[in-house]
Amino acid sequence: MPELPEVEVVRHGLHPAVTGATITAVEVLDERSLKRHDGPAEDFIERLTGARLLGAVRRGKFLWVPLAPSGSGAETDPSRLDAATDAPAEALVAHLGMSGQVLLRDPAAEAAALTRIRFSLTHPQHGPLRVDFVDQRIFGSMAVDALLPTRDGAAAGYGLPFASIPSQVAHIARDPLDPAFDERAFVRRLQGKRTTVKRALLDQTLVSGIGNIYADEALWAARVHYDQPTETLSTRKARELLEEVRLVLRRALDEGGTSFDAQYVNVNGASGYFSHSLRAYGQQGKPCPRCERPIVREQFMNRGSHFCPRCQRISRGRSVSR
Repeated sequence: MPELPEVEVVRHGLHPAVTGATITAVEVLDERSLKRHDGPAEDFIERLTGARLLGAVRRGKFLWVPLAPSGSGAETDPSRLDAATDAPAEALVAHLGMSGQVLLRDPAAEAAALTRIRFSLTHPQHGPLRVDFVDQRIFGSMAVDALLPTRDGAAAGYGLPFASIPSQVAHIARDPLDPAFDERAFVRRLQGKRTTVKRALLDQTLVSGIGNIYADEALWAARVHYDQPTETLSTRKARELLEEVRLVLRRALDEGGTSFDAQYVNVNGASGYFSHSLRAYGQQGKPCPRCERPIVREQFMNRGSHFCPRCQRISRGRSVSR
């Protein structure tokens, strides 16, 4: 499924197109894509039609578009909104699931066969445009959701300064690229998880945005076995792993994310190129870039883990004392 880099690529492309735009029409073509919306399709349509959009925000793998509060200056000019006093109360929340896409289209363009929801927008500078939510497997969703204050008072995610987060996303931890990410708290919680390191990295309540691909890549770079017990990780090794996570996420962002098929695309339908830079994930049978021993794939949580059996050995160290 799309991980942080793929969702950030979508957010980055969507943000300038929706900031200040007004939704003029909403079409729900498949109500299954509203499974996380608290109400029928008619409610979804009514609450969004005429709404002014403030931009696109992301935390981990979640994406949302805050709606301008009624009566605020942001209804006519988003730049006039005061982040402290005019915080939005609701947002359009999108989760891409396994195969969801958010695509910008010319209003006259033909809709894709798997389009589930369609929005007509008008932008003060760009004029009319269309946003299509396309989802082959319908594991993704859209919903109008209430915004809650963040626990730490910092901006909820990347893209806008508001310290308010959708209720459906409030349980999701900050991601490693978030300026408000607490590195010390992460290391402490990681060492105290009493699980294995890859399971911990995939736990979105501990750290968000990391999926199977980037976990394997970061673990390879840090020379950590995916099944290493978290309580045996030294603080130095935990910080080294975190830094490798950040490096691999930034590299993937620079290359537009990882695309293995036509499902992982940006808002213009273009694919990312990070798949050409992968060193462990999907490389089973190929030589390790460090030691040339073949990369191995093992079954892990209904998916696969890819690692080098020579470079990434389980350390039998003692539990870290805290």
